[in-house]
Amino acid sequence: MRLPYFLVVTLVFLVSAGLCLLAASFSVTKVEEASEFAVRRALDLKGHDWAEVQSDGLRVVLTGTAKDEATRFNALTAAGTEVDTSRVIDEMEVAPTTQLAAPRFSAEILRNDSGISVIGLIPVSEDRDALTDRLRDLDGGPVSDLMETADYPKPKGWEDAIDYAVEALARLPRAKISASPGLVKITAIADSQQEKERLEQELTRAAPPSLRIGLSISAPRPVITPFTVRYLIDEDGGRFDACSAQDEKARDRIIAAAEDAGLSGPYSCTIGLGEPSPRWPDAAVLSIFALSEIGQGSVTLSDADITLVAVEGTQTALFDRIIGELENALPEVFVLHAVLPEPQTEDQSGPPEFSATRSPEGLVQMRGRLGDETLRDMVDSYARAAFGYEQVHTATRIAPDLPADWPIRVLSGLEALSQLHNGALTVTPDDVVLSGVSHDPKTRAYVAGLLSEKLGDAQEFTLSITYQEPPEPEDKLPDPEVCEERIVEVQAGSKIAFEPGSATVASDSRDTVNQIAEILRECGPIRLEIQGHTDSQGREEMNQQLSQARAQSILNELRARRVPTASYTAMGYGETQPIADNDTEEGREENRRIVFSLIRPEAITETETTLEAVETEAETSQDAPTEGEATDADADAGDQ
Repeated sequence: MRLPYFLVVTLVFLVSAGLCLLAASFSVTKVEEASEFAVRRALDLKGHDWAEVQSDGLRVVLTGTAKDEATRFNALTAAGTEVDTSRVIDEMEVAPTTQLAAPRFSAEILRNDSGISVIGLIPVSEDRDALTDRLRDLDGGPVSDLMETADYPKPKGWEDAIDYAVEALARLPRAKISASPGLVKITAIADSQQEKERLEQELTRAAPPSLRIGLSISAPRPVITPFTVRYLIDEDGGRFDACSAQDEKARDRIIAAAEDAGLSGPYSCTIGLGEPSPRWPDAAVLSIFALSEIGQGSVTLSDADITLVAVEGTQTALFDRIIGELENALPEVFVLHAVLPEPQTEDQSGPPEFSATRSPEGLVQMRGRLGDETLRDMVDSYARAAFGYEQVHTATRIAPDLPADWPIRVLSGLEALSQLHNGALTVTPDDVVLSGVSHDPKTRAYVAGLLSEKLGDAQEFTLSITYQEPPEPEDKLPDPEVCEERIVEVQAGSKIAFEPGSATVASDSRDTVNQIAEILRECGPIRLEIQGHTDSQGREEMNQQLSQARAQSILNELRARRVPTASYTAMGYGETQPIADNDTEEGREENRRIVFSLIRPEAITETETTLEAVETEAETSQDAPTEGEATDADADAGDQ
């Protein structure tokens, strides 16, 4: 039976349409697969393995999370190199920006004679006006505020560091202090070695236990003005009133010359800065030798002025020859004044005299002659200012015909007397005699230089100043190192023990804790770390917790015994610091211990300041090469 024509046509049309649909579907699938493969390969080559690729007809859909906007854009660019960019559908996300790390806060404080300057980066919550006011209150001088701020919270340990830095600066007239969270570094200058040691001990005691400190305090050679040598020869031999030298070699030469001239007893020159000429030791040696040739008298070198005074009765011919030889031998910068006293031809009874005495209690009595009412008021006012208003008793009288330089001699003598703990001053037209006791070994040299400068050339003065060690203050605290040694001795005889597996102090160890508490009460506020240690038996975490609990238990025991523990800290070290073999019972017993250790300052290493770090980072970013330049630089580096 033959099908109708229209059915055949319809059937052919339907079959053709099905074949077309099948071919189109196959072609689209092939295009999708090819596009997806090409785009995925391009992304992998660029390092974007985080991106997902999905084909949807002619579209290429990109999904995934990029770490930043630049990475997302780079992934789009890589996909656009394989397919038309209009076909790329961006459904990628960008990871949220993480919290920026806080900058390193620090403050550099510099103090000198010109004032205080502070520079650095501080939290915006820090009251900078209050900080500058605290610094200004230290000496009333100007404060230069060069600080920058950042809007971040104050880090832990910042306030302790700033408070301690200001407290330390109050003790240091010339210093640089760097304060950062939990750390303060101090660089300063002390006037002497004793002052250096005192400052180190005070600053160490004052620091909170949680604060790390670094100390670098130097004691440079002092500046001596005037630069002075004074040597005398009498019936008892030679002696120094003052001696200054610019270095050890010069000191040894001057001392050797004095020994050849009859120096009696040991003496050493003060080494310092301020010599008027590199040939200072030459002038000193020549002057001492000349005085020894004359016989008796005194020679004073004050900067470039030399005064040689012979005793009365010295032969004129000998004096003239020695002085002539000395004048020709001295270096050019030095000027010699030679004095040969004239013999007394008249009986001069009752020469004018002024005297003042200072008792060990500080009471001053003045007697003798002064030229007029104005001078007497001047001397009285000066004495009360120098010694204390209530400490001075005046019994002077006005006398005419006194030497023209009498006011200078009296006032200079009183200034010299004020340097002594106790002593006596006698002023006559021919001499200024000062004797007494000082607690400073440099006083004799200082007074000699003072009188030499004030009285002028060719003026005679006599000093008899004895040095005595100053009495120890009744409330002086022992050195922290001594305290540490005493605690070690106590524990060597009886160590602190605990109940097994607990932080309870054993009953037979309470007497040991009592002895240690007594020592610490005597030592005052020292920075101390109470360390707990265990053996290696048991789990490490449990040992750490047990050692911390035992160290804290000892700290609590000390507090219960009224020991000030604000500067103490308790720290457990577990089994990490053994001192004996943990494989034996004896070794394990030694490792189970409590240690009292001083928290000592750290060594200071120079580091760049906060602003220097910011400037370096800015310069680095400005000088950073572009992508092409970086490629060339990397290639050059590879060639090397």
